[in-house]
This record gives sequence, structure tokens and C-alpha cells, in this order.
Amino acid sequence: MTPPIVKRYLIAFDRHKWAGIAGFAVVLGLSGLAALQPEEPVSYVSEGIMVYVEPPLTFSTTVATLQQQGQSLTEARLLSDGVVEFVSQQLADQEIEIPPERIRRNTDVAVNNETGLQVTVSYRDDDAERANLVASLLMESMAEQSRVFNTIQLNRITENLNSLLPQVEQDLGRAEQRLENYVREEGPLLQAAQDGTLIESITGSQSQQRAIALNLQGLDAQIENLQNRLGLTPDQAYASAAMSADPIIADLRSQLYFTESQLAVLGQRLRPEHPDMLALADQKRAYEDLLRQRVQEVIGGNDVAAPLQSTERIRERSSLDPARQALANRLVDLQSERETQQRLLQAQSELEQELRQEYEALPDKQLEQARLAQEASLKRAFFDQIQARLEDVTLAEKETVGSLVEAQPPQVSTGEEQPQSPIVILLVGSFVGLLVGGGLVVLLDSLDATFHTLPDLQNALRQQEIPVLGLLPQIPRSPNTAIPIVATVESPYLDFFERFRSNLRRVGGSNAPRMVVITSTVTGEGKTFSAYNLAIASALAGKRTLLIEADLRSPSQAHLLDVALDSESEKEPLRYYSDSSSAIRLAPAVENLYVLPCPAPQRQAAAILESTEMRRILEDVRVRFDFVILDSPALSRHNDALLLEPYTDGMIVVTRPGYTEEGLITEVAERFMDSDDIQFLGAVINGAEVSVSPHEYLSSVHEDEPLTLEQLEKKQSSFNELDEISIGMREP
Repeated sequence: MTPPIVKRYLIAFDRHKWAGIAGFAVVLGLSGLAALQPEEPVSYVSEGIMVYVEPPLTFSTTVATLQQQGQSLTEARLLSDGVVEFVSQQLADQEIEIPPERIRRNTDVAVNNETGLQVTVSYRDDDAERANLVASLLMESMAEQSRVFNTIQLNRITENLNSLLPQVEQDLGRAEQRLENYVREEGPLLQAAQDGTLIESITGSQSQQRAIALNLQGLDAQIENLQNRLGLTPDQAYASAAMSADPIIADLRSQLYFTESQLAVLGQRLRPEHPDMLALADQKRAYEDLLRQRVQEVIGGNDVAAPLQSTERIRERSSLDPARQALANRLVDLQSERETQQRLLQAQSELEQELRQEYEALPDKQLEQARLAQEASLKRAFFDQIQARLEDVTLAEKETVGSLVEAQPPQVSTGEEQPQSPIVILLVGSFVGLLVGGGLVVLLDSLDATFHTLPDLQNALRQQEIPVLGLLPQIPRSPNTAIPIVATVESPYLDFFERFRSNLRRVGGSNAPRMVVITSTVTGEGKTFSAYNLAIASALAGKRTLLIEADLRSPSQAHLLDVALDSESEKEPLRYYSDSSSAIRLAPAVENLYVLPCPAPQRQAAAILESTEMRRILEDVRVRFDFVILDSPALSRHNDALLLEPYTDGMIVVTRPGYTEEGLITEVAERFMDSDDIQFLGAVINGAEVSVSPHEYLSSVHEDEPLTLEQLEKKQSSFNELDEISIGMREP
């Protein structure tokens, strides 16, 4: 039996053989051109050796660094443009014209670092003397280049240091200036914090605040005592003392007393309207106005310090005796001292806050001073390093020598090469062509998403967890038959469809499906073939079976069972489906089999499938028949199967190697496997290469042909493998 991988490759080669043949032909043609190339003439090779020489005793570290860099020579650096052009110019001076491109092409430089640096220089030419001359000039130029390279490196280092020095010096000056300015501004504070003066200032301020607070408590006690004795506030005491001490206020107060006494005396015998009474009242008001004006002049502030609303209160407050007047003056003095102490306490508190803020900012300022000092130190160290490096480079310029010397002069030898045999080239080309052609076939086949073998299709269905309800063989058909069918019990292919039918009954357990819709992912997978033969197997098993041709977009295949079509069905399809008795026909060729042929292809097939007539006929046949099969179009072209599925017990998808695509199988699994609306029963693999049990005759509707002995022996060996197929069933 052919291994699956070989079989898969043969299928791929059959599909992409022209690409493989083209790849093989191209590689073979290129090898033929290589085999026909003319042989190269005999050439001479001049080879010399140069070694790395340790430098003499040096005092400069830069020279040692350059010598160490010189040990890391590469072929590209040794065979630089300057070396090649120098050799070409030297040859031109000797009237030997060799372009630099030819010198570079014919020169090989090998660097060996295993046992010290060793450089092997070889030059190929068809003239021995010229090859030796060019090799000598190359070695001389490489030795000189090593010295020139060191000199150039020193010059570059000097230029870089000289260009960097002014900037470094400027950065150093700025860093030192920043440190100096910071120390000048923040130095006193930092010094005060360092010697403890700042802490002493904060402590002294706190002590003074406590003393002032105690003094304020004593003043408050004295003020409160005097206020209780006088019954006056400090502001009122100030006003009363001032008014009592003023002689003018005392005189005006006495005049008011005299005027009031006269009014009292005359008021006993005169009316208020009497001229004398009116004159005395005017005189009293004048004295009162003068008294208020004088009070404002004495106490000031427009009565703000001690406002007096009436003349009576003025007279009352301005009549302090000397003892009370002394107490009032003492109360005013104590109030002034108290305000002075409060201002002093506030000033000390503000001073303490400032000192505390300075003390809190002290760590940041110390860190900033340290950072500026470190920055200046780093700039100074960098500046000193550049100065030292400049002095070292200046010394290195006087100590620079070459790194490579000639260890072995060039020696000429014959550089003949054994030409490759044309036969060997063709054989190798043929082998590579086979690999390229086979690789093209495999590559093109990997880009194809179609399953071309039965194992590939089975693995895909297994990975998607789609139940496989049966393997259907590919039945040979006669030239006059579009769809091969099995119409007799003697047919060796009937067992496959009987297994399909029995597996389908096991899907629902006790509630086996009675009406199913059969569809496919693409056209050509054999959904009509599967539907017809499943119906025949069910009828031959004694079940009253109905096959409904629900593919209204394709011609009817009912003639395969000798069923005549209704000529009027094409004109009025809805009327045709409204009468199920006349539409359903008995198949003469198979007992218990009935067919509901479809009319001619309809342009409004979806409307007919969704019509009331179609729904009624489906409900009717479910009761009348034991098993009903609906043949519907492919899912990739129409949704007719999805329209019919709600009226059935489930849907079956037909697959076939060489037709089914991976993306469509994945889409079917994603849409149907976990769907709550669609009852997906599983898949059927059609056109499978499986063994057929031996029977005496191979029967179809139109012809019977006996199996040959070779066919019987070939198919008998693996027929029982169908019994081992594990079909993953799930409850609907």
C-alpha cells in the first residue's frame, strides 16, 4: 500500500507538474552552461609572509594602544584603496600597466592570529616575474601603510584633544564660578549652622517668646482689675481721663449746670414759650454743641476711641475725681504696654519661623554645595586628564614605528587547478534540479487550501470535532449516467450507504432523525449522489422513504429512478407544491422509495422554499413517511439549506477529497457546532478510497459488471477497517 506522504506528493505533482519540470529544466540548463565554460589558462602565484613586530621600549601609553589596534588588522584594511593605487602607480613607473581593479581581484590576503599576527599575501598572474614584482610591491606598501596608519591615528587623536580642550576648560571655569557664587551667598548660613549659631538663635527666640507671654499674662491681670474697679474699658478710660483734665470742658460743664438750674427755677413760674425760657434753652443747646466740639478736639478720632452719643454721657464721663482719673491713666498705660508686648511677641514668632525655614532648607543647600563641589572636581579631573593625554600623544609622535615587517620574501609557484568534469557538473545540476522541482511542487501544494487526500480531510474533521457519519466510495458510472446510484441489494456499494443510514439513526438515540437536509460546502462534493443513495439504502431496508429535491436552482435528477416529471410544474411551482399527492411520485426501480421532483430551475427559489405551500408539504410528509431526505444546494453559493433546516431534524454536510477547502470546514464548525438554532448532525466523506466487499456483481441502474479476481483480492484486505472508524456522536 502506498504511504500517505508519497500519495500526497503524487497528487501534488500531478497538479503542479509543469512548475516542477520548469524548475528542473532551469537548474539543469544552468549546470549545462557551467559545464561548457572554457578551461582557464595556467597561472602563477607569488606568495610572501609578513609578521607583526613588537614595538621597542616606549614611555607613551598611546603607542602601546596603537600597536594593540595594529594587531586587529583585516583583509579589507590591508588591501585598501591606497595600497592598491600605490602599487599600480609603482608598476606604471616601470612601464607595466595593471589597473587597480585587476590587482585587487588577483590578490589574496589571509590574516592568522593563532600564533601571533601573520599576514600571507599572494598574487596570481599568468607571468611569473610580474607576479613576484606585484607581490613585493604589495608587501612593501602594506608595511608602510601600518606606519602611516599609526601616524594618522595620532594626528586624529591630537586634533580631537585640541578641539575638546577649550570646551572642557570653559566648562571647568563655569563650574568653579557657580561654586564660588553659591558659597558667597549661602556661606554665612552654612557657617552658622556648622558652629551652632543658628540653633542658638532659634532657642533664644523661643525663650524671649515665653518671657513676653508671661509678661502679657501679668498685664492682662492688671488691666482686668482696673476695668472692674472703674467700670471702663481702656479706650473709655482714656477718653474720660482726657475730658476730666481739660479746663474748658470743666467750664462748659459748669455753665450747663448754671443754665439748667435757672431753667428749673424759672420753669416753676414761666411757660416754656416765655422769651426768657427760650433764651435759656438756646443758651443750653449752644453750651452742649460747644461741649461736644471740645470733646472731639480733646479725645480726637471723631469719637472713635470712646464714642459718646449724648451730652449727659459726656458730662458723666468728664467728671472723674483725681483718684479715679489716676486709675484711668494707669489703665491706659497698661493697655499701651500690652499692645507693645504683643507686637514684640509677633515679631519674635516671625523671626523664629524664618530661622526654622532656613534650618529646614539647610540640608538641601549643603547637598547643593556638595554637588557643585563634585561637579567642579569632575571638570577639573577631566581637564587634567586631557592635558596629560596631550602630553602623552606628543611623546608618542616621536616613538611611532611600523607594525608589520617582511618575514618571507615572495616566492613563485604554479597555481594550476584541476578543472571540474562536465559530467560531474551535469549530475550535480540534475540532483539540484530535482530538489528545486520537488520543492516547487511542495510549495505550490502548501498554498492550496483544498484537502486532496482522505487522511488530511479526516484529520481536519477530527480537529474541528465534527462527527463523521460515514465514508462513501467513489462508484464508477456509465457514460450515459450523470450520477451513479445503487439500486439493487446485490451491489457491493450498498453496504457503505447502509452504514451511513445506521450511523445516522444512532445520532439521536431513541429519537432518531426522521427528516434530514443534505448539503455541501462547495459544488462537486456529491451531495445529490449521497442523498439519492441514502434514500435507496433506506428504502431497501424496508423504510417508507421520500427524497425531496430541494435544490430548486438545478435540474431534476429524478429520471435516474425512472420518475417522470410534471410538465406544468415549471409554470406554476407554488401550485405544484400545494398538492402533495400529485407532486410525490413512486420510484418504479426501488420499492418503498418516493421522490418529490423539483420543477425546472427557478429564479425565485428562496421565495418558494419559504412559502406556506412548502411548509405545509414538509409537515405532511413528516407524518406520512418513515424517513425524509432533502437535497439542498451548496452552502458556499446559497442559504437554502439554512432555510429548510428548521423544519427538519438536522443537517448533514457532504465533503470530498479534492474539493473540500480548509476554510469552509472551519467556518462550518464555527457556525454550526455550538449553535443553539441549527441542529448539525455531522459530515459525510464522499469519494473516499476504501475497500469494497466482494460480491458477484457490481450493479447500478443502467449496468451490471462482475468484479475481476485482481479487484476482489485488492479490496478484500482492508474492507473491515470501516468497522474500526470511531464516529464521534453527540446528542442533538
